[in-house]
Amino acid sequence: MAVETNLASKDSHWVFVNEEINDNEILELVHSALGRMTVIRQIFPLSRDNNQRCMRNNHRISSLLCDPQEGYLQMLQVSNLYLYDSVLMLANAFHRKLEDRKWHSMASLNCMRKSTKPWNGGRSMLETIKKGHITGLTGVMEFREDGSNPFVQFEILGTSYSETFGKDVRRLATWDSEKGLNGSLQERRLGTDLQGLTLKVVTVLEEPFVMVAENILGQPKRYKGFSIDVLDALAKNLGFKYEIYQAPDGKYGQQLPNSSWNGMIGELINKRADLAISAITITPERESVIDFSKRYMDYSVGILIKKPEEKINIFSLFAPFDFAVWACIAAAIPIVGVLIFVLNRIQAVKAQNSSPSSPSASSTLHSAIWIVYGAFVQQGGESTVNSVAMRIVMGSWWLFTLIVCSSYTANLAAFLTVSRMDNPIRTFQDLSKQMDISYGTVRDSAVYEYFKAKGTNPLEQDNTFAELWRTISKNNGADNCVLNPSEGIRKAKKGNYAFLWDVTVVEYAALTDDDCSVTVIGNSISSKGYGIALQHGSPYRDLFSQRILELQESGDLDVLKQKWWPRMGRCDLNSHTNAQTDGKALKLHSFAGVFCILAVGLLLACLVAALELWWNSNHCHQETPKEDKEVNLEQVHRRMNSLIDEDIAHKQISPASIEISALEIGGRGDYGSELPGLLLSQETLDFGS
Repeated sequence: MAVETNLASKDSHWVFVNEEINDNEILELVHSALGRMTVIRQIFPLSRDNNQRCMRNNHRISSLLCDPQEGYLQMLQVSNLYLYDSVLMLANAFHRKLEDRKWHSMASLNCMRKSTKPWNGGRSMLETIKKGHITGLTGVMEFREDGSNPFVQFEILGTSYSETFGKDVRRLATWDSEKGLNGSLQERRLGTDLQGLTLKVVTVLEEPFVMVAENILGQPKRYKGFSIDVLDALAKNLGFKYEIYQAPDGKYGQQLPNSSWNGMIGELINKRADLAISAITITPERESVIDFSKRYMDYSVGILIKKPEEKINIFSLFAPFDFAVWACIAAAIPIVGVLIFVLNRIQAVKAQNSSPSSPSASSTLHSAIWIVYGAFVQQGGESTVNSVAMRIVMGSWWLFTLIVCSSYTANLAAFLTVSRMDNPIRTFQDLSKQMDISYGTVRDSAVYEYFKAKGTNPLEQDNTFAELWRTISKNNGADNCVLNPSEGIRKAKKGNYAFLWDVTVVEYAALTDDDCSVTVIGNSISSKGYGIALQHGSPYRDLFSQRILELQESGDLDVLKQKWWPRMGRCDLNSHTNAQTDGKALKLHSFAGVFCILAVGLLLACLVAALELWWNSNHCHQETPKEDKEVNLEQVHRRMNSLIDEDIAHKQISPASIEISALEIGGRGDYGSELPGLLLSQETLDFGS
């Protein structure tokens, strides 16, 4: 009405007190009106208790009303919210009266009667309603003696102006019955208000955003890091100075059961600090109590995990084939050797009546097996193949050998390639499906709440985050979660643990690791980012946002990112080995099995040679003739000459025709082998008596 009648002029200031007004209507009013505007409305913060989010007092509520990030509850009409809670509160009172057996029966009502007696149990029912402590859509419903609800909260919205962003709506303050007014109703126009001011800055140590620098003795503690560089750039552009200190509890900020906040958020709410800077993410819950500047860096969640250690298997050369394949190959060699030996024997029987030929190399069983083994290892060998059957056998064996060797070579190359591939855990899905590695994050952190919201969302179709949240929240987060990021990084470096945290933080930890033993995988897609936190209703929010946009457009932020996250660091995030080593070179342990086989073969050969030497020496010693069987050749010749001379007189025999075939002296055996040149024939020599 005021806009239609031109009453919302430039110099006017309208105050709307309306519980039914929603965000869209407020924005429409602000942009259509020319003057200032203040809106006061009731807010209904949802309980953070998991048991009360989607199941309130055993009454199932639509999932759209359960997620505080949806903002759907604020769009409903307040009258509908109160109507639902009124019925819920009345039903709870009836239930309690019946349990206490204090129900007062009531007479039937007649609308035609002019005089109706009041219900005797009405006052008792009112007292029961006041004592009922239940939680509905409007929050906690509890009443004082005067019938007022101490948990009612209101917010005060007002228009703001800036040269950069123009006209906008921001929350100026909040009000509740316990704390009263929280915030400032005075609007300050943005300009050069920061020139010469000294701001109190609260921070939390988080590498590489904020770290303690080397301090000079006697000087205040100094800090360094990416966020500190961004703050220095803003201070230089805006002309302010700052005093920085760490949050007393070292936390970013979490809402406590009593609705208060700890950490840096609590420092801002309690106005002990003007702004907070570190790796603090912009979340709807935090934005409900403080203000954020524009994001100066995107946010996502990564997995910090130890690189898989390369398993040393000296017999990895047998990996391309299964054990059953090797067993069949080992059995095929002697079988084919026996078949070749049998075929060779059959061929020998057929050739008995034919002309004699040179003996075959496969005439014995061990020779046939040796030929088959030589063909398998592609070393060839001299073999005489005469029959068609043997040629078919050898041709089939050669083809078999070709296929087996080619398959082994290709499979070995693939096996060596796969052994150098990345970790099998590459995504959140892979992490949720395995059970060998435990994983977690920092308890009560923004990442913790992120997985909590995703894992408990009934509209989430993929059960990946549900499985992740089931493991992370085991024993209320005490089993797998850590207290701070440093503890999670140390736990991940020890192995058998995956740390889920801001990808920028874990990437810096992986890049600067002394041993290059960890890597980062599985970045999540998120619309969140890192920003500078300010007090609720701070007049400097738009000024900081404007300067951050200027730093992004000029490329100064990219230069700072390259400074703290170098592309070419000491460690390589894309490999699972040290960046200084050649990942393509085969190491000694890859050939350890080959050298072992060679060593076993050499030792076996030496052992067999020693056994042969011992056997031959022992066998020859047993067959050596005795000394009494030795013959003196001079005595034999002297005796033969004497006999010849005596017999010349009787028979005329030429000495050249004498052929000694055998000589036996005193029954000492046959020594014809000792006298190859002397053969004595019975036809030419007759010794008589």
